[in-house]
Amino acid sequence: MKLTLGFSPCPNDTFIFDALIHHKIDTEGLEFEVTYDDVETLNQKALKGQLDITKLSFHAFAYVANQYALLDAGSALGFGVGPLLISKNPFDENDSRLQMPNSELRIGIPGKYTTANFLLGIAYPQLQNKQEMVFSEIESALLEDKIDLGLIIHENRFTYQDKGLNKIVDLGDYWEKLTGCAIPLGGIVINRNLDREVQLKVNRLIRQSVEFAFAHPKSGIDFIREHAQAMDEAVMYKHIELYVNKYSINLGEEGRKAVDTLFKLAQERNIIPPIQQNLYL
Repeated sequence: MKLTLGFSPCPNDTFIFDALIHHKIDTEGLEFEVTYDDVETLNQKALKGQLDITKLSFHAFAYVANQYALLDAGSALGFGVGPLLISKNPFDENDSRLQMPNSELRIGIPGKYTTANFLLGIAYPQLQNKQEMVFSEIESALLEDKIDLGLIIHENRFTYQDKGLNKIVDLGDYWEKLTGCAIPLGGIVINRNLDREVQLKVNRLIRQSVEFAFAHPKSGIDFIREHAQAMDEAVMYKHIELYVNKYSINLGEEGRKAVDTLFKLAQERNIIPPIQQNLYL
C-alpha cells in the first residue's frame, strides 16, 4: 500500500523520517510517496486534504482536526525552541512601538498558520501589519529593509546573529513562562479516512524510525545534508538536538497537555475556531 507523506527538508524532519523512507526499518508492506515543502506549504496542503500523512504546524492543525488525527510519534515540542522576533536595528521587547494600537511596523512571518504566528499574536496582538514569506527569506528581507521585524524559526535561530541582526524577544520563553509547558511547534497527522489499522501502523513505524535515528545518529547524514543544502554540519546537529526529543518518540501525557493548553488559550483569544473533534489518534 502506497501513502503520500509530506515533511520539510529541515534536519529535524529528515532525521526523523530517514529510516522510514529508506527502509532501514521494516515498513510492514507500506510504501511512501514523499514530498518536501516548507512548513507553510505543508499547512496549505493539509487545509486542502492533499496528503495522507503530513507534518504541519499545530496552529494549522486546529483547522483540519476534523480530517486529520495527530499521531503520538514525530512531533516537534520542547523547551528553548521557540520562534524569535528579531530586527536589524536594536529594539527592546517593551519598546512602545511594539505596543501601539494599529502599529505600522512591518513584520515578516513564516506563514499565517504557523505556531510562530500564533505566539506572536498572543504576545503582541497590536502587530498586525504582517507579510507572509518563506522562513529562509526573512533575514535577507530585514537586511534589505523590506520589513522592520522578522519572526524566525528553524535553523535561522542559529544564524541571525552572524548576520548582525538583533533578538527582540524569544517567544518560546514567553510561552514557557505563561504556561510552564513545552512549546508545541509541529506535529505529524494522518487522514482519518484511512483504515484504523493503517493509522496505528504508521504511528508505530514513525516511532521506530525516530528510535532508529537516535540509535544510529550518523546513519542519515548524507540524506540530511542533501536537503539542508549549505547548512553547516554543526548547525544541522544543533537543529536536530533542539527539535527531536522524547516528544518525537511519543507525545505522552506532558506533550498532550502542552497541545491541549495551546488550543485552549487560542480558543479563549478567538485565534482559532472551537474544536469538537478528538485531536488524537
